[in-house]
Amino acid sequence: MPWLAAAGAALVALAVALCAVMLTGIPPAHAAVGLHVSGTKIVEANGQNFIMRGVNHPHVWFTNQTSSFANIKALGANTVRVVLGSGKRWGPSTDVSNVISLCKQNRLICVLEVHDTTGYGEEGAAATLDEAVNYWISQKSALVGQENHVVINIGNEPIGNTNASQWIGATTAAIQKMRSNGFEHLLMVDAPNWGQDWQYVMRDNAQTILNADSRHNTVLSIHMYAVFNSAAAITDYLNRFQANGWPLVIGEFGWRFGANEVDHETLLSEANSRGLGYLGWSWSGNTDPILDMAAGFDPNQLTTWGQRIFNGANGIKATAKEATIYSGATPTVTTTTPTSTPTSSGSCRVAYAMNTWNTGFTGDITITNTGSAAINGWRLVFTLPSGQTITNGWSASYSPAGGQVTATNAGWNGNLAPGGSATIGFQATHTGNTTEPTSFTLNGAACQVA
Repeated sequence: MPWLAAAGAALVALAVALCAVMLTGIPPAHAAVGLHVSGTKIVEANGQNFIMRGVNHPHVWFTNQTSSFANIKALGANTVRVVLGSGKRWGPSTDVSNVISLCKQNRLICVLEVHDTTGYGEEGAAATLDEAVNYWISQKSALVGQENHVVINIGNEPIGNTNASQWIGATTAAIQKMRSNGFEHLLMVDAPNWGQDWQYVMRDNAQTILNADSRHNTVLSIHMYAVFNSAAAITDYLNRFQANGWPLVIGEFGWRFGANEVDHETLLSEANSRGLGYLGWSWSGNTDPILDMAAGFDPNQLTTWGQRIFNGANGIKATAKEATIYSGATPTVTTTTPTSTPTSSGSCRVAYAMNTWNTGFTGDITITNTGSAAINGWRLVFTLPSGQTITNGWSASYSPAGGQVTATNAGWNGNLAPGGSATIGFQATHTGNTTEPTSFTLNGAACQVA
């Protein structure tokens, strides 16, 4: 009988897990649920990369504008960030189930955010992140089971410009409280300084925040407005996160309607070339309509901003791919052409981390130059155990997809100074064999395996 076979498989899996604990003293990693972070990327439960391409919708102030979900989708978006209220300043939004249904009906990934936290510490009426978490707990019944479709953005721009460093403790506590209350969703956390991080509190403490998540499933979010009014400001900020292997999305941004506004052309181009998600502000309903994409919520009246973000180069229509939870698209292997000729590596260390589920897994590899000379271009060679096949990868090119694999640096991470490191990764399938590679060579030299 089918149920007997399923029960037997479950018992075998349990026995394997118990053996692993007995032999190593370490319980096996908990398999990711739904949308989750893998290295610098957001991936779906099947390991397929998902890059957010969408806009923000001010739902809490315009709850009757439910047709906006279909209109945003029709213009090509794969994600909508939905403004909700906890009841401290706006709302409370008690229609979370309906919002999620609207997202799913229109084949959109739903990023849900509490807006009441905006500018806390500087805005006297703002809610704390802890109060935002209490709101999410109150809505838990609508959220549990929706991990494939929903990202929880704990609180919008949760700290203003007053004592921005308080963001570290507040964000750490909020993440931990979400996890201790059973939320397994991908969590998104906004930067302080009204989201713009101009004092670099998020940038300089990103690893602390990521380490606070017991599920290692948090993505950082930067909001880009006037602080990011030059190409240099944008690329420098993005480079810091990319070099450190930290997951990042651009959760809000506007356009250059004035000389001192955000350089949206650079932003869109860089996001596309780096595979970063972005969510423009906003669909409609702004007090200052210069940031409206659709005049009066009418998709037939796109503004200059609306035309640009939906229909322009590197815009939503040109770059968005629907989540495979809706489309069932087949993953493809990512390839990148190296831009330099590898030189001898000297000494190296490799750390390999594996996250498995059903018949798939992700592999994250951190390469560290432990020698005294710089590495200018690298090729990492390792052998995948039998039955393992790469289906897509990031931050390097991988060839072939199985057996002895060569991972070649991307254009931006080929130079490793002494002590420097690069983190790369891939998604793969397996046929039951989930053992890890046992040896790695970098430019022909054997690496220590951490």
